[in-house]
Amino acid sequence: MDRSELLVKYGFVKPDARKKYELDSKTGMFKSVEGEEFSSKDAHEEVTEILPKSHYPTGFPVPVKSYRLSYEISDLSLEGPYFWVLDTLKDGFKNVDKVEDTFAAAENSAFFGVSQQRLGAQQDRISTFLANIGRMIKELFQMVRELRIIDERLGYYKSAEEQLDVKDLNKRERRSEITLKGLFVDLVQGGGKSPASVYGMAQQLEFITLPNLFFDAPPFKEGAELEKYVNDLEKDFNRNVLRVLKRHLNQFYEWKKRTHKEHEDRRRFQLAYLLQHYEIIQMYVAWIKPHLKNTEKLQLKDKNMRSADLVASFEGSMLDIELLAHTPTGEKGNAKVNECLLCTFNYRTRVEMKVHQEGYNRGPVHVGRMELNLRVYKWTDQEIKNYKAMKKKEIFYLMGDISETLQKAMTGLGKELEIYLEEAKKNVGAEYDKELLGEVDGKKEFKKKNKGFVEGFFGEFYTGGAKKKDPKKKPKDPDWGAIEKWRTGSKVGTGTALAWVVFNNFKKAHRMIAW
Repeated sequence: MDRSELLVKYGFVKPDARKKYELDSKTGMFKSVEGEEFSSKDAHEEVTEILPKSHYPTGFPVPVKSYRLSYEISDLSLEGPYFWVLDTLKDGFKNVDKVEDTFAAAENSAFFGVSQQRLGAQQDRISTFLANIGRMIKELFQMVRELRIIDERLGYYKSAEEQLDVKDLNKRERRSEITLKGLFVDLVQGGGKSPASVYGMAQQLEFITLPNLFFDAPPFKEGAELEKYVNDLEKDFNRNVLRVLKRHLNQFYEWKKRTHKEHEDRRRFQLAYLLQHYEIIQMYVAWIKPHLKNTEKLQLKDKNMRSADLVASFEGSMLDIELLAHTPTGEKGNAKVNECLLCTFNYRTRVEMKVHQEGYNRGPVHVGRMELNLRVYKWTDQEIKNYKAMKKKEIFYLMGDISETLQKAMTGLGKELEIYLEEAKKNVGAEYDKELLGEVDGKKEFKKKNKGFVEGFFGEFYTGGAKKKDPKKKPKDPDWGAIEKWRTGSKVGTGTALAWVVFNNFKKAHRMIAW
């Protein structure tokens, strides 16, 4: 995705184009209002002049002030200047956040070989865990399907039992009882193929009325009711038929009573097994998270790999590091504002693999050129959050998000998995999640989840849409006029002053020309 388009989607638009866009609560990004066209040209983007009257966008929002510094030395590692700048920022700003840390290395360099070995080891672990997680998620589908079938069957038993409260036998509903009798005849007696079944005796032994009498019988609470019901039929039907009917009804009565308990026990066992299965998947996901982080950091940045500064046959590498230092300075236009300094380090280095001590693996020492860009901003709290979110989204576009496929698979299970898991925790006696428990009158009870199932499962790896906010608690819109007036004011802020301190003192500390 184009960087200009990302800037617009995260709210960094020109002041005169701000009315064309609104925040989408589902995605957390900005979209064009109805009737307006989305355009990347609306990005409030910094431009740099290459030749007279020739400009190109840098991909960064327009700063209040900016400084650029290039530092190259042949016999000194470049880690030192980075930590010099970092320590200076920590002395002047309340918060210093790292928002980017990516690298690329020439394919034939020693650094590339070492990094790819480490990446390969992480990927092997990830592939093993993903294979196990995929297999177990597939089994979850089967478990949920089996629980659905059990619940359907138990629904028939429950409906038939509810009719036992009706005292008059003839007024008891028979629909669920008929369904269970059909299952009994087909699965237990073998249907019409078995001579001993209700249908078999009707076909082969000419007990024509037996199926009708069998299915018309109401649910019985006990054997005495069954005996009385059949005896009352003696005035209208043959005694031999009733004798066979009594035998089949008694078999069905015992089968229904025992299979009902069997299904309930099976459901409890299946719920316990489902919970155990789910917790094993959670364990695998907890194991895989560190490897996912390592893999993300070891991925090579595609943009730098295609750069002319990186040649495959040379010992070279390129590193991009970005720090965002910010300090709150009060409130302007209904919004909390901050003095910010964005420090971007771009390294083009020659990597030397050195062994620092006996028995220690080889490690890279970067020697070459460092380009440092200091950009001063006056941002609101929301703009700082938007910029961090934009950088995270940009890295996902560059590297890809491994956990997204897992999220889609887990989402496909639907709400039923979550319902079964909550019931399993109650029945099995597993420990409740602290976030889901509350206390009312000294008793524990469920509170409503704040997070969705998939979001809670994947935690920080969740990349779904933003949460919907309560419209009743809608915050006041910032007064952008007052904020722009503060940004463009002539007063020198903390960010501008500290940017000059970093820029000027860095040159003095590293024996560069300064005035």
